[in-house]
Amino acid sequence: MPLGLTVTDIIKTFEGNRVLDVLSHRFEAGETHVLMGSNGCGKSTFLRICALLDHADSGRLVFTSGESELPADLGLRRRITLVLPRVGLFNASVFYNIAYGLKIRGIAKSERIEKVEKVLEFIGLSHKRSQNALTLSSGEAQRAGIGRALVIEPDLLFLDEPTNSVDLKNVGIIEKIILTMKEARQPTIIMATHDRSQAGRLTDCRLQMNDGKIVGCD
Repeated sequence: MPLGLTVTDIIKTFEGNRVLDVLSHRFEAGETHVLMGSNGCGKSTFLRICALLDHADSGRLVFTSGESELPADLGLRRRITLVLPRVGLFNASVFYNIAYGLKIRGIAKSERIEKVEKVLEFIGLSHKRSQNALTLSSGEAQRAGIGRALVIEPDLLFLDEPTNSVDLKNVGIIEKIILTMKEARQPTIIMATHDRSQAGRLTDCRLQMNDGKIVGCD
């Protein structure tokens, strides 16, 4: 089930600079939310806090499944994931990279193979399954990173500039992947980009960040 997230009065300061300034917003479950804003406006910091990889100085995060509020425990952490602009891939096959999250969760080998093959097809990398992931192009590597996130079937997916420094062909493929998930309404997606036209293609409402706050929707 896709997760909802409500953030209330989030503040984050670095070296005396307030990066997030009493930021509040409700992200509805099953929807695709795209954060717009210039570099340095706090998008990446905000995503890391929401993905429970960093801590806010103050404020509150509430994750919900249906009507139930979820504790911020290991169970929740395994239902959310963040894909960074430059994914860190292992010096191993594409298949191994995508299967890694399932392996550390103790998923049986037969089930791992089935899930990975399905994801490889979804991201268009079935023909690269045995190739060393470090030899992929930047766009293919980004798709592999997205696949590694999707194979664990997250209920809340954070994407930080998923097409940054990616060629046009792979931008189109990645956008198609996101749109397919958007249409399925699974998982909930919160994505950051500075590309206004891309935001318009991927969501019905572009959320604008400015001076550490979400200041509106257009």
